[in-house]
Amino acid sequence: MRIENLDDVAEFTRTVIRNGVNLHPDDDFRNYVNIETGQPTYTEEEASAYNRNMANAFSNCDKCGVDIYGFMQKIFLVQTGLDRLIPMPE
Repeated sequence: MRIENLDDVAEFTRTVIRNGVNLHPDDDFRNYVNIETGQPTYTEEEASAYNRNMANAFSNCDKCGVDIYGFMQKIFLVQTGLDRLIPMPE
């Protein structure tokens, strides 16, 4: 996946959430573990690719003057349905 604009950042975020990951922008993808199996969620190669994508997401958000934390949190809340329980960030 190429992260070149905010739409790409949003799609990247949705993809990670669909993978069942409780995404936080500061977390290394090597540290995500499947709670049912105790095994890593991503292979070393996948984690490296996702980490590069996250670095590009940070760069694109910075370039656009967008707070990546609030941006991704809004997507997370909507994708998981938690927006009905938790107020959306400003």
